[in-house]
Amino acid sequence: MPEEKVQIKTPDGVADAFLYTPDGQGPWPAVLYFPDGIGIRPAFHKMAKRLADDGYVVLLPNIYYRTTSGRAFDFRLDFQDPKTRQRFMELSGPLTPDAMERDALAYLDFLARRNEVKGQMGVVGYCLTGKMAMHTAAAAADRVVAAASFHGGGLYTDDSGSPHHVLPRIKARLYFGHAMNDNSMSAEAIAKFEAALGAWGCSYESETYPALHGWTVPDDELGVYDEPQAERHYAKLKAFLAGTL
Repeated sequence: MPEEKVQIKTPDGVADAFLYTPDGQGPWPAVLYFPDGIGIRPAFHKMAKRLADDGYVVLLPNIYYRTTSGRAFDFRLDFQDPKTRQRFMELSGPLTPDAMERDALAYLDFLARRNEVKGQMGVVGYCLTGKMAMHTAAAAADRVVAAASFHGGGLYTDDSGSPHHVLPRIKARLYFGHAMNDNSMSAEAIAKFEAALGAWGCSYESETYPALHGWTVPDDELGVYDEPQAERHYAKLKAFLAGTL
């Protein structure tokens, strides 16, 4: 399968990214595939390639390009450790809602210019980037027809910048796969979020998996990977995209 390392000009700089295309003759639908809050690493290359194998042009961007072009964390992760939390704040701090949308439009413009890409697009986010998937769908409602989030954090908060406030701008079909006992998205927050989705009134699905935050990612750096539920997540994602794109 072709893998290409690319540079994407954004309003805030130049983002490095990886582009995966299926074997054979295109064009194909495209998916903007955000890594989780730990950033690009072998597990997400593997996941992006798998999706490309199923017939999509997949763009995997470095969401932290403003801060680093290499691996986001160069030490063992422990979110109970101040060192890990401080590094995460350094990386994620610049990703304001406005920055997420500026980046998303640049990524989608890049995909739209590629000869391998046809038609409308989808977006997928994990953990921190669940909210980025929502902001992408809001910023490009004319192009993004499918947006999915798995163990997305902070999708509903009491803050004025909560991602659920962008729902009126979204026209895409939405899917949310939540984690159980997730400090970043509690059962109470999920219930409030689902109420907001119901009030939005468009097509969506929201469900909670019997797995912990981060269960989808096979590198198991945090000890939470759950293979049966990860495979369930992928089957759901595959069907969701196939039924929309």
